[in-house]
Amino acid sequence: MDITPLQRANVLVEALPYIKEFYGKTIVIKFGGHAMVNEELKQAVAKDCVLMKYVGMNPVIVHGGGPEISSLLNKLGKKSTFVNGLRITDAETMEVVEMVLVGKVNKSVVSSITRSGGKALGFSGKDGQLIEAVPHMVTSKNSKGETITHDLGFVGEVKKINPDIIKSVIEQSYIPVVAPIGVDDNGQSYNINADYVAGEMAKALGADKMILLTDVKGILKDRNDENSLISVLKVGEVPNLIEKGVISEGMIPKIQCCIQALKGGVKKTHIIDGRIPHSPLLEVFTNQGVGTMVEL
Repeated sequence: MDITPLQRANVLVEALPYIKEFYGKTIVIKFGGHAMVNEELKQAVAKDCVLMKYVGMNPVIVHGGGPEISSLLNKLGKKSTFVNGLRITDAETMEVVEMVLVGKVNKSVVSSITRSGGKALGFSGKDGQLIEAVPHMVTSKNSKGETITHDLGFVGEVKKINPDIIKSVIEQSYIPVVAPIGVDDNGQSYNINADYVAGEMAKALGADKMILLTDVKGILKDRNDENSLISVLKVGEVPNLIEKGVISEGMIPKIQCCIQALKGGVKKTHIIDGRIPHSPLLEVFTNQGVGTMVEL
């Protein structure tokens, strides 16, 4: 159905208060899931970020790339092993991870933004000591109730974000695109969960909003019923939902990321469906928004 000029005008009027609210503010977008492997969706997210930039907002993209990493490892005949959703990363796997995230995925996202009329610069955590990392330790209980520590190799967690380089390129009207590779004091690279990097980046930049793109509608009371979406989730409700299994598996680090960002001063966090074209725009510029908003 064709949109009339009046309908177009109404859309712009609806967006006006949000443009005013977020003018000059930073919005961190974690780019991952289906939106990264579907070219049409990837280009739509790129256009969303370019539009945000042109109306005075400061989008910052942190991207994942798990499917691309798994694909190349499979081609190389190397099996991926996961513990609590985290890929065990030996030295050889770390080389592949860095090559895919920094050399391929990061530059692909930068290219998509450029083709959409924007300016973008790509970074890994090694640039300007952007992401300082330490090894990430994972423990679990065995059948005897004993605590076991799992060696994940070069899987890291964020020790510190040094955001000066990101702030500098924002001031020069570029959209920063960050690959979640951290580095320790000895120059060793670490593979870090992109959700956690997005949360720490949002805190370090004093972002007003953080958006996590996922492959689901948001947090569902019943994962088999997309009509059971939880539109607003209070942090205090999270432990009970995890205990009941409503929040489980890959959604747990996303929720933890949102909680840490909120406690670090980020005003609003959202988990939205990246399978919907232009879902970041719907979240930022419309009355209804999409997905689940997590708040204190």
